[in-house]
Amino acid sequence: MRTRTWAPYALIAPTLVLMAVFLVYPIGSVVYYSLQRYNVTQPWKNGWAGLDNFKQMLFDDPLFWQSLAFSAKWVFVEVGLQLLLGLVLALIVNETFIGRGMARALVFSPWAVSGVLTTGIWILLLNPSTGIFQQLSQWGIGSPGTSVLGNPDTVFDALVVTELWRGVPFFAILLLADLQSIPKDLYEAASVDGASRWRRFTSVTLPHLKDAIILSTLLRAVWEFNNVDLIYTLTGGGPANQTTTLPLYVARQAVDSHNFGYGSALTVAGFLILLFFSIAYLRLSKFGSRA
Repeated sequence: MRTRTWAPYALIAPTLVLMAVFLVYPIGSVVYYSLQRYNVTQPWKNGWAGLDNFKQMLFDDPLFWQSLAFSAKWVFVEVGLQLLLGLVLALIVNETFIGRGMARALVFSPWAVSGVLTTGIWILLLNPSTGIFQQLSQWGIGSPGTSVLGNPDTVFDALVVTELWRGVPFFAILLLADLQSIPKDLYEAASVDGASRWRRFTSVTLPHLKDAIILSTLLRAVWEFNNVDLIYTLTGGGPANQTTTLPLYVARQAVDSHNFGYGSALTVAGFLILLFFSIAYLRLSKFGSRA
């Protein structure tokens, strides 16, 4: 009986150890350093700080609030547009037509490209000297030397388009997989009852896609909030910190300025924001319920 009691725990023990090493310990370390003054360039000031880092963040650091506001705007716009376009593409490639396999491959291909390679491609495309805008100017469209990444009025739109190219296939893949699991009998029954195409979409398709939409938007929101590689490579947070997200601000503080204490405090704040958002979103959306 004792062997049977301890056997399940012994089997999962290696997994628990790995989780403790790679998950619990890093989180605990970040929380610990968030309560410290820890800057390797100023070791004489290192020591216990208590909540001073958080007080500075909340009351004396306008860039924290600016980066947080931009992060919220970035997540809302990106996830909303990616969901809409991904759903449209999933509905299109779910239909039967000649060349559907090739169309699906083209739709999904950007998702297979790494983030660094994606930014490299778009840096070349948006280059003011050799990119698409230079080519358009030679055709009489626009002015030569247009830098959309250096212009405060166009930089956000340029980043949105770039990330859409990479993010839309994620929604298309997940939603297409769920679309293919919907029984055809439901559409046939709706057609017999005289339901229009729009009615079948709102009464049959969307209800079955509910959980897939909730889960995919939550995952993508977390990923977009933590997005660093694309924005850092394209703009570095500029111009004038206009495209600085909270994770990018963390990288500046911890990696560039070596202020690990304050960077850890910013990380804890971002973690708590994402945790609260995830719990609230799942509860409000009634994920997993039949209603």
